[in-house]
Amino acid sequence: MEPKTLFDKIWDAHVVRHVEGGPDVLYIDRHYIHEVTSPVAFLGLKKRGLNVFRPAQTTATPDHNVPTLAQDQPIREELSRNQVATLKQNCEDFGITYYGLGSDGHGVVHIIGPEMGLTQPGMTIVCGDSHTSTHGAFGAIAFGIGTSEVEMALASQCIMQPKPKKMRINVDGKLGKGVTAKDIALYIISKISTSGGTGHFIEYAGAAIRSLSMEGRMTLCNLSIESGARGGMIAPDDTTFAYVKGRKFAPQGTAWDAAVARWKTLKTDPNARFDAEYTFNAEDIEPMITYGTNPGMGIGITQRIPAGDNLEGADKASFLKALKYMGFQPRDAMLGKAIDYVFLGSCTNGRIEDFRAFADFVKGHHKADNVTVWLVPGSKAVEKQIIDEGLDKIFEAAGMSLRQPGCSACLAMNDDKVPAGKYAVSTSNRNFEGRQGPGARTLLASPLVAAAAAITGKITDPREYLNILIS
Repeated sequence: MEPKTLFDKIWDAHVVRHVEGGPDVLYIDRHYIHEVTSPVAFLGLKKRGLNVFRPAQTTATPDHNVPTLAQDQPIREELSRNQVATLKQNCEDFGITYYGLGSDGHGVVHIIGPEMGLTQPGMTIVCGDSHTSTHGAFGAIAFGIGTSEVEMALASQCIMQPKPKKMRINVDGKLGKGVTAKDIALYIISKISTSGGTGHFIEYAGAAIRSLSMEGRMTLCNLSIESGARGGMIAPDDTTFAYVKGRKFAPQGTAWDAAVARWKTLKTDPNARFDAEYTFNAEDIEPMITYGTNPGMGIGITQRIPAGDNLEGADKASFLKALKYMGFQPRDAMLGKAIDYVFLGSCTNGRIEDFRAFADFVKGHHKADNVTVWLVPGSKAVEKQIIDEGLDKIFEAAGMSLRQPGCSACLAMNDDKVPAGKYAVSTSNRNFEGRQGPGARTLLASPLVAAAAAITGKITDPREYLNILIS
């Protein structure tokens, strides 16, 4: 039998029908929906007189447009209020589980799925959101879909999808102090570019990847889409099983034992063929920071912005345009640049591990006077853990306050917008022009880099403080 990759094993097991010369009809195990990309899909079902085929396999929560303060009050912005109300009504009409504002299960869709045990190894998972790739951390095929495909998944529990090419990215060695999964992701994208993964599904492998927690693996897979890839995944192992075990929707008893036995087969066979492969050394990665207007414009925090001498034509013009928008110059050092906002949260870094790391860093310090800090948990469960562990008290002592769950300042679709011209060190996933608000300037970074900026008011190498904290 020909050796298979992890991706092939899961994909092939879910093909309902292969269209010769066309896409596969792919069965979907888990469908997540939110308030932005689902209304038109539900409208399509109603117009055609269709029901949701398997409502138990769809889970809904509002996240993009929700406020992160006063969630017990009506949403002030009319469009957002209508979208959230429409999602709730559609779920009631079609029998779909809905986790609304203030409920125990509410949160960012890509955070609540894993923490409830809905996301499991070997699954196919879709959502009308590009960062669905997050769930690939569990050894699942997970990717974003468009509104027409959301309707298709609701109506048939299948979508039509061409099979992507396969890429493996190995990160060997041991990560240095202060280097996180976010830094691995930004490093990889800086090396292969925002189009380097186009047409591929990535499997991450190597000792540095295996050393990551599940939270870290989710961060890495979340950012796969920013390299142009269809998604990213990591083979499940004991770390995966320990995370899933005991969660609300995880298999129980003998079903758990059977599931783990099955999940242990989900790994790439020796000599399986990939269409592309990269290998990086963990020791070459330092805390990262972006300087431009796409996630590939990133450098190690001690490095200088490239001169762009190797660029020509449209590439050179795009590079200079990005620097002009950001107010930077070629060869500028990033260290020491003043910042205005810090955002901890989003489906990239809104999990409890991120808040623990941030709290450990800022404990005993106070935020800089020139900085506004937004601390936004990814779910009600994360919010509860933060409070139960007393992290909120650490934040308060540092002059920071905890907000309520939502996508928040990841994107300018709610109240949490960064003002024009201001610099935000953000733990989210995108730094396009206007992503965090019209004219806002976004610097993508890890929670540790964000914490260092919050207490110093400027871009700071977190390892300088870690030396003090560790000693």
